[in-house]
Amino acid sequence: MLNWFKLQIGNLLIRYLTVRVRRYEPFSVSSPAMLGAVLQPGDVLLIEGNQRFSVAIKYLTQSTWSHAALFVGDIGAVSDSSTEPLTLIEADLEKGVHAVPLSCYEGFNTRICRPVGLLAEDLQKVVTFMVESLGLAYDLKNVIDLVRYLIPTPPVPVRWRRRMLALGSGDPTRAICSTHIAQAFQSVGYPILPYIEKLVERRCEECEYTVKEILHIRHHSLFTPRDFDLSPYFMVIKPTMEQRFDYRQLLWGSDQTSRPS
Repeated sequence: MLNWFKLQIGNLLIRYLTVRVRRYEPFSVSSPAMLGAVLQPGDVLLIEGNQRFSVAIKYLTQSTWSHAALFVGDIGAVSDSSTEPLTLIEADLEKGVHAVPLSCYEGFNTRICRPVGLLAEDLQKVVTFMVESLGLAYDLKNVIDLVRYLIPTPPVPVRWRRRMLALGSGDPTRAICSTHIAQAFQSVGYPILPYIEKLVERRCEECEYTVKEILHIRHHSLFTPRDFDLSPYFMVIKPTMEQRFDYRQLLWGSDQTSRPS
């Protein structure tokens, strides 16, 4: 009975949090065709969402990006009755881990983050990890994982905001899409934004001091979409730059025909 009650509360919270907010205005939109021409398997696509849930994520992470999906392309071999190829795998509140086409994010601000130097065999393992996760659902019994987003901009000190994303039962939370993608990369030892411990050592009296950096893996529940953007191990790919951008070909409107405020 208690689990049933929690399930009902969780469903109500999901319906509330996934309502789209007004006044969402995209500024840097790439069409699905443009994204498809540039994306490679293993790329992380960051999205600026337009739901109440998205507003909370952007506030807590102090970032533009509120959602992330992994591009698996043809090597993911994900298909259904849809006429469009399902080339993105993501996790969300309503459907859990599922695959969607690029057109799902048409009209949204996006950013492509590409892992640098990832070996082909490890790339396949990352994609396989995500594909094998299809169908996993967010555990609605962990209502605390949803209640924390009811207030889009809670009065939480900056230093506590990231930790607030990791509350819950201790099971891998799929309310934050980026945590599952982080698990996929961590499964092959690829870094995202590790904690760096610096050790100062001196081998002999005549030698100078040296600094050794030791990387520590952060728990996957602490990763957010912006971490892929900030990571020194992921390259930001901009579709317009990849397609021989020429500013002289731009069509500018006159002052008289500019967009009204």
